[in-house]
Amino acid sequence: MLRLVLLVLLLANGAFFAWSQGLLRPWGLAPAEQREPHRLTTQIQPEAVRVLPAEESRRLEAAQAGNRPAECLQAGPLDEALVEPVRRVLAGWPQAAWSLEAVDQPPRWVVYMGKYPNAESVERKKAELRQIGVAFESLANAELEPGLSLGGFATQAQAVMHLERLAIRGVRTARVVQERAEARGHRLTLAAIDEGQRGRLDELRAVLNGHSLRPCR
Repeated sequence: MLRLVLLVLLLANGAFFAWSQGLLRPWGLAPAEQREPHRLTTQIQPEAVRVLPAEESRRLEAAQAGNRPAECLQAGPLDEALVEPVRRVLAGWPQAAWSLEAVDQPPRWVVYMGKYPNAESVERKKAELRQIGVAFESLANAELEPGLSLGGFATQAQAVMHLERLAIRGVRTARVVQERAEARGHRLTLAAIDEGQRGRLDELRAVLNGHSLRPCR
């Protein structure tokens, strides 16, 4: 009996050895091959790496930047004296890309926090406001930057009421200021500034006499 067991074990070992070495492959008995040719095609090939010249690198960066979506920008109200210079600059743009419309801009009062010494201080204040659940927004008046608006209102009285409600929630250093005065003029709207037009904005800014281009509201 013992001899039979030993014989069976020897035969089993021999069969396993033949199978593992592929000796039984002609009869369709062999382990799966561990080679993975597809990995070779995905390996980095150092000999194929090429250092790009500076000019070509800039072209590639510009092409990647071109993936940015178009954006809507506005400026104004613009004085009557600025309307004609702006029209001359935009004469070569597609007519559908811009518009100038007469507007009566009402005054705007905001609950204001600032000015802060730097952008880092603004970010810290934003974090504090988020912790107590107080909403904030960017300012439309560059003279108040860097700072934050905690809400804009058509009258000073409305802004004061909002400030009092915020004080109950823990806001201590805000105050009410007039973000803009009542004005009449023309509002410039650039409907969809794409990558080709962004390079022409500097020419437009030169005739805006300090009016900033802001995202459309």
